[in-house]
Amino acid sequence: MEVDICKQEMLQKKKNAVLVDGVILNGPIMDSKAGEKFVEEACKIIMEEVIQKADDVTEKVCEWQAPETLKQILDLEMRDTGESHQKLLQLCRDVIQYSVKTSHPRFFNQLYAGIDYYSLVARFITEALNPSVYTYEVSPVFLLVEEAVIKKMIEFIGWEEGDGIFNPGGSVSNMYAMNLARYKFCPEIKEKGLSGLPRLVLFTSEECHYSMKKAASFLGIGTENVYFIKTDERGKMIPEELEKQVQRARKEVRGGEHEGERRRSASWGGSALISRKHCRLLHGIHRADSVAWNPHKMLLAGIQCCALLVKDNSGLLKKCYSAKAAYLFQQDKFYDVSYDTGDKSIQCSRRPDAFKFWLMWKALGTTGLEERVNRALALARYLVEEIKKREGFQLLLEPEYANVCFWYIPPSLRRMEDGPEFWQKLHQVAPIIKERMMKKGSMMLGYQPHQGKVNFFRQVVISPHVSREDMDFLLDEIELLAKDL
Repeated sequence: MEVDICKQEMLQKKKNAVLVDGVILNGPIMDSKAGEKFVEEACKIIMEEVIQKADDVTEKVCEWQAPETLKQILDLEMRDTGESHQKLLQLCRDVIQYSVKTSHPRFFNQLYAGIDYYSLVARFITEALNPSVYTYEVSPVFLLVEEAVIKKMIEFIGWEEGDGIFNPGGSVSNMYAMNLARYKFCPEIKEKGLSGLPRLVLFTSEECHYSMKKAASFLGIGTENVYFIKTDERGKMIPEELEKQVQRARKEVRGGEHEGERRRSASWGGSALISRKHCRLLHGIHRADSVAWNPHKMLLAGIQCCALLVKDNSGLLKKCYSAKAAYLFQQDKFYDVSYDTGDKSIQCSRRPDAFKFWLMWKALGTTGLEERVNRALALARYLVEEIKKREGFQLLLEPEYANVCFWYIPPSLRRMEDGPEFWQKLHQVAPIIKERMMKKGSMMLGYQPHQGKVNFFRQVVISPHVSREDMDFLLDEIELLAKDL
């Protein structure tokens, strides 16, 4: 019966057809009923294969396949004609099957993990609505949400006032901040460019994020003008070394002196501000001129959710980045145009990332977010104590936060003399264990060398789904995978 009705409708459209360049313009081109059915069936797959299995430790963290094999499995070729819905649904299943399950309790690989159900629903809503956050007229709710979230984050930093904007990541936040500092020092750069500027230098910790060097390159400051400050054994900047580098710069760089801007990247550690117990780790952060903070890390707001917060409340962001696009930011609108905040962003189209954080915060309250931070750090402390008890495990240093760095020394190396050969052999251990765990699918754990230290594991605790049993499993699994090394 439905098929007959559809045929009748199509015949009627053809009779009344309006053609332009041979294209029928009557009615929509999209089959809404078929599309709705596809969305419904795809959402069912997501629910069954991702959400319901998120905390199931019997599932694999990843189904490892070599790139060439995976290319064949996924059938990546785009064709002239579209695929059937059944084929597309199977592709959805394949994508889920062969993707890394970052919501798995034993995904310890990066500074994001786990699943927050409220943030996930927020993402579903924003993806379905497809907004762009630049003017109040097209994004009224999300602009007000962003304003409320930024205000609350500023309170936790300890500023009486401030401004901010959500952007695509901590690296972009660092670039924003660096450019703001330069603009504040030399506003004419916006019109005149680099040619009229004196040589500028950047002082940063030798342990800083690599984005600082990228930002220096991207902004035309130049990587040779980045002065890296030595750190102590815990990776903290040594104030006396900063003063030495400042004096060096004064000798090497001509031009007037200017008091530096204090920028803090707390992308990973900023969430400790939520915890009354651990906020001391960021003591003094209120003295910073700007702070980068990524709720998508420790707080599970979902990638991406990153804010740059600035103490200045004089409109510095807007002054620095405004282009006054007449087709978007008309000043004669019928509402308060101060809510058209897009002109203080380097982006035009911008995602409503603050909404994920807001809905999660509304659901859990500040105490619920605080509990996540406290539990993550408690689990990290538990892991540290277990590492100290087990033969073959060795900490690099006592951690202050939720990332734990350690070596695993396999049986064959435990009686070997400390020397170049020992460290050379130990350097090869972590990559082998990592390969084995990924091919088995049992867990994912990152490793790296650092400043003369050979490859070590860097375990990160974030997800609320992680338990003491997962910490025990991690150590047991390393021992099991390396028993023949």
